[in-house]
Formats: sequence, structure tokens, C-alpha cells
Amino acid sequence: MSDAQTPDLRAHAREMHDAGLCVLPVRTDGSKAPDVRSWMAYKVNRSTPEEHDQWFAGGRRTGIGIVTGAVSGNIELIEFEGLAVREGVLEGVAELALNSGLGDLWKAVTTGWADETPSGGVHYVVMVSGRPAAGNVKLARRLARVDEYTPEERQRVAEKPNTKIVRVLAETRGEGGFMVAAPSHGSTHPSGRPYTRLSGGPSTMATVEPEDLDALYALCRAHDAMPTEEKAKTAPRPRRELPAGHVRPGDDFENKVGWTEIIGNEFDALFTRGNTTYLRRKGKTKGISATTGHAADRDRLYVFTTSTVFEAEVPYDKFAAYTLLNYGGTSSDNFKQAAAELRRRGYGSEAPRRRLSSVPAQGGAPFNDGSSALHPATAEEIEPDFETGPELHVVHPARPELDITNEADAVDGLLAIMAGGQLPDLYKRSGGPCWVHQDDNGNPLTQQLGNDNLRAYLADHVTTYQVVTDPLTEGTKEVRELLMPKTCGTVLGRKDWPLPPLRGIVTSPVIRLDGTLLQAPGYDTATGLYLQPRVPLRRLQPHVSEASLEKAKEIIFGQMLADFPWAQPSDRAHFIGALLTPILRPYFHGPTPMFIVSATAPGSGKSLLKDIFKACFGISETAWPENDTELRKSITTQLYTTGQPVVVLDNLPNGHIIKSPVLSSLLTAEHWGDRVLGSTASVTMPNNRLWIVTGNGLRTGGDNLRRAMWVRLDPNCPDPDQRDGFRVGDLRPWLRANASTVVAALVTMVRSWVAAGAPTIRTRKGDYSEWATIVAGLLGHLGVTGWMSDRDDAIQQDDETQEWAAFLIAWSEKLEDNVVTAGTALTSLSEHVPRYAKTGEAPTAKVLGNWLKARDGRYFGDRKIKLIYDSHRCQNTYRVDVHGRALQPALQ
Repeated sequence: MSDAQTPDLRAHAREMHDAGLCVLPVRTDGSKAPDVRSWMAYKVNRSTPEEHDQWFAGGRRTGIGIVTGAVSGNIELIEFEGLAVREGVLEGVAELALNSGLGDLWKAVTTGWADETPSGGVHYVVMVSGRPAAGNVKLARRLARVDEYTPEERQRVAEKPNTKIVRVLAETRGEGGFMVAAPSHGSTHPSGRPYTRLSGGPSTMATVEPEDLDALYALCRAHDAMPTEEKAKTAPRPRRELPAGHVRPGDDFENKVGWTEIIGNEFDALFTRGNTTYLRRKGKTKGISATTGHAADRDRLYVFTTSTVFEAEVPYDKFAAYTLLNYGGTSSDNFKQAAAELRRRGYGSEAPRRRLSSVPAQGGAPFNDGSSALHPATAEEIEPDFETGPELHVVHPARPELDITNEADAVDGLLAIMAGGQLPDLYKRSGGPCWVHQDDNGNPLTQQLGNDNLRAYLADHVTTYQVVTDPLTEGTKEVRELLMPKTCGTVLGRKDWPLPPLRGIVTSPVIRLDGTLLQAPGYDTATGLYLQPRVPLRRLQPHVSEASLEKAKEIIFGQMLADFPWAQPSDRAHFIGALLTPILRPYFHGPTPMFIVSATAPGSGKSLLKDIFKACFGISETAWPENDTELRKSITTQLYTTGQPVVVLDNLPNGHIIKSPVLSSLLTAEHWGDRVLGSTASVTMPNNRLWIVTGNGLRTGGDNLRRAMWVRLDPNCPDPDQRDGFRVGDLRPWLRANASTVVAALVTMVRSWVAAGAPTIRTRKGDYSEWATIVAGLLGHLGVTGWMSDRDDAIQQDDETQEWAAFLIAWSEKLEDNVVTAGTALTSLSEHVPRYAKTGEAPTAKVLGNWLKARDGRYFGDRKIKLIYDSHRCQNTYRVDVHGRALQPALQ
């Protein structure tokens, strides 16, 4: 280029400076970078004319450039590379501008200031009005073809095969950017070719509003051949191959539905060019807002504007767009909801469900409701004798399954399983559901269920599962899962449960209220009782013969009980009555008295009598508590947790006086209520146990005399434990070998009595009269004498009764019918007055008055205390009345 043709860069610098631009020289090494020591300062402060003189005077420079952004009046450069011009991208942008209502704007930009680059590209410089210039942005790109690779790029791909080589088609230079401007020439560009002015210049460049500039950028982005990959939040989870013949709802929807049906309320379609449809947001009058069909691999929606519900510059397939618009997001849950709705509308094939593998039933005691206990194979067998029949068989139920995906459905389903009787050994009683199980010694126990207990129980007896999405097939699969603790808590929090009521546990066959025999192990729906046999049960013959009854009596009376040293016939009768009571228990209402097994000396046989109960029915043993508080706790524990029908308070201290208000309350209560130990909950339980106490030289006090039945042993010899020559030998081994026979014999006795019409003998025993009348009739049927014939002797076993009877006899003999104060009685009868049980000290006059007032009207023997209030002296006075003797009325 001759001197005449050499551009005057100083003059161009002056033109640019006058237009408010920051001008810098350009290096001559082809790097297109500013040729200053540090151009950071020029991003903030414009260069000066003096600097321009220094840089451009004398024609030494070949390149001139401009710092873009705020320092140059807020300008931005839109650059189309030569590749974009040759491949028609610039032409396509111009066509889009014309078709989208941006033709005038495009003309103003392209004619305001345009330079052609040495590579054939074009620079358009605009001034942005209304917002700061943006940063440098790549607007359109594509992957480089292999034949376009430079040697350096080929080496990079050889070292890292997954490397993407990208060609930029259109980009911007904004805040902090730098552009080379015409008339730069020479070695400024690697090619040596000059930059030339196509139109306009610094003084005529277009001023563009931000919205218009964004619209132009959107036209450029519409030609981007490298759209952003779908993000996890805008696409369903990674897709896997479905089984043959299955189609996902989203895939089916995408193949059948057009974009207009999905986004017609958000965008208007402007025109289609090739496979690409250009869209404009509703309410907008010019420009384009999005495209569909641009990507080669899949038809996606690609939005350029930030003024829609779609995320800008993020691709959406049809399923993702539908999900966003209809379910408010593209989370995993949103996709699940959308897929479920599309499946409901008929899209996709029915998703397969992978069923849960069968879960084997857990081991444990079999369940039976009592009505089907006999195995069909042996149900028709009739054994001739109670001693030799086969043991009963029970039937195992099928293991139920329960879908617990939804908690509400899980609760309903569990209640339905309960109502269907599919849960073995699960019942309800006061306090909620409970189960029956055995301890290590085979004793039945009742366990009230808490959250953990119910959860563990259901894990053993119900196959619970959740239905989850199968990531392999996108259908569903059943996954084994336990009930959540909160679900168990919801079930336990109900006021009622569709479970059979547990009214008690029996350990031997028993007589129902209607006189029929309950002998099937398991739960009996007629009575609410659970039969957990203590010994193997023998099948009994249908009818009791005289021979069977005589054999039963021989086993019980002639062998097992023959050698016990009963003090009186009543003691033997009382023990036999106690032994038959567990079999009779469902046949009568109300409580039973306490049986006191007492002896004159250790080794008399008390423990053997206890062992008979243990061998036949099982017993729950507990030590005698130190006080009434502990006694109450012990009683509640026995009734609430244990299942044995007999409770033994064993080995009371020698000569102990049984005198307890708690025990008196228990023995007259048909139901026992108390607070559960370790809880604030109160429960009410039927008092259906036989209560037995044992000890030597025992006596009663207070109200316990009337609530007791005595079984006394008196061997009348030294060292009674050394006795020998018994008919059955050592009783304990005999019981181990014959317990099943003993139970059958006892049941045979009761059945014989029922078959005879269940005759009764009227017997008065206070709260226990019904029971006493029934047992009296049963013993009479068996020929057992002595039932309750010890009433007079029993009084002698009660220290309090004897002491007060003697006191009143002395009173009537010395004071006769006189009415006296407590003080006078104390002074006159000091040798006979009752004393404190523990210390033996005499009471004060006030204490004696309280004792007399508490016993007003009560007979001790044939005498009673009579309280007479003296209104003149305002004090209580007393006299002793003799039953059947007429007395003069007292002065009031």
C-alpha cells in the first residue's frame, strides 16, 4: 500500500474520540489485542487526544481499536464470523428479522456502523440505551468438522478423544471487551488483509433499546447449533429400555401431540424454516421468543426470553413442557404426576408391576379360632377312653399381604385384615390390642402392644410392601417395607379394634356357660377365652359312662390325694373344690375366695398341693409383698401379663396374720382396675384367677376371714418330710408322667356332673354364694363330704375375731347391759381389751372408742357392739347386745 493509500489512523482516532469512544492502538502480531502496557485502566478512563498523537502520529501504526462498554458510551459489538457469512447464518438472521417484525431495526443496525473483517465477517456497532452494556456472549456456535481442524486441534482430540472443537458463528463484545475497527490493516490481522468500512461510522451508529437488542440476539441464538443439554430439572430421569411392547406415557404423548396443543397459550407460531418453527411470546409484537424443531436429535422447545415460565436457553421436550405448564415445575414428583395423568388419559402402555417375592411365614405357635381345631384326617375318630386319645391338631392360616404405600390405605387395610381374622393370637382387651405367647417355661403370657410390639408382630405375620416406580421399566414394583411407627401409633390410638376380645386364658378344657366343653386349643369365639393347654389334651369320649367316672375318681381320690394328712374332711373337700374351679371358671359369674393352704409344720405337703395345680393348669408364683402398695402392684402385674389361671403367694412367714385391705378388695372384685406399672394409663381386667397363699400356722385378720377357704394339713408326727409308703410313690415324678391323665380325669368329673343336670346345693358364702353352691353340688355328685363344714373352726383361725369375741364375752359378764363410755370399758376390762397387733400394747380410751365405733353393729360370735350417742353429754357410749336376748331400750 503506497503512502497515498495509507489510512490516516490519527484522523480516524479523532473521529472516534469525538463520538465518545475510547481508542487504543492494536498490536501488529496478529493477536488483535491492544498495544499498550496495561489496558485495564482504559476500561474505566478514555484515552486522550495527546495519547492518540503519540500513538498514531507519523503513520507508525497499522491497527486501531475501541474498548467496548461504558467507557465508550455504552456500546456493544455484534460480530458475525466469516464462517457465519459463508454458511448463510447472517442471511438467516436478516430473514428472521424481516419475518418477525424487526426489519426496520435490523436495517438501522446494519447501516448505522458496519465494518467487514479480513476473514469476510461483519462487525455491527450499536449503542445501548437504558441499561449498562452486557458482557461478552457467544450467540451461535457449531461443532467443527474434522476437515476444519487445525494441527493443534487434531492433537488435542488425539490426546482427549471426547474433546469438543467448537466454531463460533456469532458473538458480542460488551463491557470490558475490545474490537479492531476499520481501517486497520497490515499485520494487524494474521492474514494481512485490511478491515474495511461497509456503512456508516461512529457518528451514525444505531442507538438500540435493551428489549430490541435482546430481540436481535434471539435471532442469532436461533441459529445456535449447540443448544444447552437438557438439565435434570427440565427432563425426566435417565431413560432406560422398557420391556418389549411397553411405551412410556411421556414418549407416547410426544409422538402424538403437537407443540401448539402444549404451548398454544404461551406462544404464537410465526413461520417455519426447514425443520425449525419460530415462536413469539403472547402479547409481544415483534421479534422471536423461542424455537422448536431446531435440534437435529430431538424436537425441543428452546426459549430465548426470560419473560416466560420457561427457563431461558434451556431445552424442553414436549413431556417436560407439558409438566412445567400443568404441574408448576419439573421436579421428579412433578414428572410422576404428569406421567400418571397421561397414563390415565390413555397415553403409553400399562406399566408392568414386579410382584413381591413370596415371604415365608415365620415359625411360632399356630393360630386357631377354636371352631376348626380338629384336623380333618382325625375329626371322625372316637376314642373309647380319656386316657388314650390322640392330641388335637391345628390349622395354619395363609399369610396376608398389605400395600402400605399410602398411610391412610395402610391403616384401612390393616383394620380389614384384623376384621378378617387373619392375624394369629392377636386380640383386644382393656388398653388395646394384645397378643398371647409363651415364656421359656411354656407358660402363657399376655403382651399389651406398643408401637414397636405391633410393628414387630406385623413383620412376622403380614407381608407389607410399598409400590414404587421401577427405574428399569418405569412401571412399578413392590418393595418389602415395614409399617412406619407413626402408622402403628395411629392404629393403637383408636378407641376400638376389629379384633376378637380376649376375656381370659385357660390352660385346660373348661365348661362354657351353656354347659358345653371347650377343648379346642386356641381362641374360642363363644367365650372369648384362649385355651393354651398346660399338658397334651386327650380326646374325650362323647359321653361319660359310670365306669369312666369311677376311674376318674380312683385316679384323683384313690391315688393322687390319698396320702395327704388332711386336718379335717373339710380341708380335703376344699382342696378338691379348688382343683375343679379352673375347669368351672367360665360357668359361673363373680370372684372366688382365697384358698389358704396352711400346715402345722414344714414338710407336711403344702408344696405338693401347689405342684398339683402347677402340673395340671400352671401357676404364677410371687412372693408375699412387704406392704399393701407392693401387693397392689403384684396383683396388677399378675392379671395384666400372666395367663396362668392360678396365682400362688408362696411361703408366708410362719404364723403370719393375713390382714390386708387390698387383698380384701381383690377377693370381692369381679374386675380389677389399676394403673399400669411405668405408665399413666389405667386398665380394667377381669378377676378370673384362683388366689392361693401357703405357709405354716397362718391366721387371718380383719375382713379376710370371710374371704378365705382353709386347706389345712396336720401330719401329727415329727419330721413329716420323712414319711414314706405313698400309693403313687414320689408325687412329682408321678405328676410329670400322668398330668395329662389327671386333667382328663378332672374334666371327666365335671362333664359327668353336667350330664347329670348340673345339680347344685344351696350354700351361703357371701359374695361367693354362686360359686359355693355350684361346687357344693359338684362335690355332692362326686360323693365328697365336708364342703364348708369348718365354719366354726375357721373362726378360730382369725385372731381378730377371737380376740374381740373374748372381749365382748368379758364385757357382757362384767358390765352386763350397762351403757358405758370407751374409757370406762378400758378401765373395767383392761385385761381383756384388744391390743395393737404389732406391739401388743393396750389402746388409749380415744383409740378404743374409734375401734368400737368402727365395729358398731358387727357380731363377734353371738355378741355385737351397739353405739349409743349420749346427747346430754355429747359423747358416744356403748353396750354389748347378745343375739336373741331381749333388752330394754336405751335412753337416747
